[in-house]
Amino acid sequence: MGAVLAVVLGASLAGCSSTGGRRAEERAAASQAASEGHSAVNTPRWTFAMITHSGDGDTFWDIVQKGAKEAAGKDNINFLYSHNDEAQQQAQLVQAAIDKKVDGIIVSLAKPEAMKDVVAKATAAGIPVITVNSGSAESKAYGALTHIGQDESIAGEAVGDELNTRDRKNVLCVLHEQGNVGHEQRCAGVKKNFEGKTTNLYVDGTNMPDVQASIEAKLQTDKSIDAVVTLGAPFADAAVQAKNSAGSDAEIDTFDLNAKVAAGLKAKTLGFAVDQQPFLQGYEAVDLLWLYRFNRNVLGGGLPVLTGPQVITAADADELAEYTARGTR
Repeated sequence: MGAVLAVVLGASLAGCSSTGGRRAEERAAASQAASEGHSAVNTPRWTFAMITHSGDGDTFWDIVQKGAKEAAGKDNINFLYSHNDEAQQQAQLVQAAIDKKVDGIIVSLAKPEAMKDVVAKATAAGIPVITVNSGSAESKAYGALTHIGQDESIAGEAVGDELNTRDRKNVLCVLHEQGNVGHEQRCAGVKKNFEGKTTNLYVDGTNMPDVQASIEAKLQTDKSIDAVVTLGAPFADAAVQAKNSAGSDAEIDTFDLNAKVAAGLKAKTLGFAVDQQPFLQGYEAVDLLWLYRFNRNVLGGGLPVLTGPQVITAADADELAEYTARGTR
């Protein structure tokens, strides 16, 4: 009996070991394939288009794209990206994606009214839509599966709270894209929770010298400003230069994170940054569209899938340096 049991047990263990080994090898192969940009799935080669309101040279959207492309490589997706900071042109790019009969659309809604009709056309054509970054309030009403990003009002309120802990009294909130509802919500959130004075400053975000000059002039005019909040990482450095030129002691803080912001945090030329994890916005948008096409999965339960806000300070800069250097944070 003992011999029989030993044989049976040995065979059983061998079978489990063999199966476990095969599964481990399969998982390792899939992981390796994904890391090399090859598909880790055997689903059809669907085409997903992402259309954003980004202007040229916006490093934030470079990070979003990296996330999207990483997920696309894993999910066997043909990924198309286009952008225009003019709402009408962005809508036309969405229409072009519809005409191509893509299998899914990812779109930002910085100026939602201009995008409403074309998003409706996409859903009417049977193309699933996910919104990212901006337009969380309109996403569901426009027929999108879900929205991925941070709640801009909540993010602004977090900034207001952080400024309070730093004992700031007079903050300048710099908006670099007029008409962008997300930007308005950020500064409104700051004003809601901040116990001091809040002033909005509108600048031309496509003209960095103008951004710097406008901030500098404001700091020279009002010496009581002790904090400047920019709404995007590329504008933080302009604010630092403006502060130096104006001879101001104001703390410079910013929404969003990149390598230069991380370096500024470490050097303490910046006070803090609010990270909404753009890599995750791109990655999850592609992944959730794939899950919907493959298995009709939807996340969020009718609410946005939040990727932020996360307040980053000098204490976090070293830990994130590796990721900001490679352009994924």
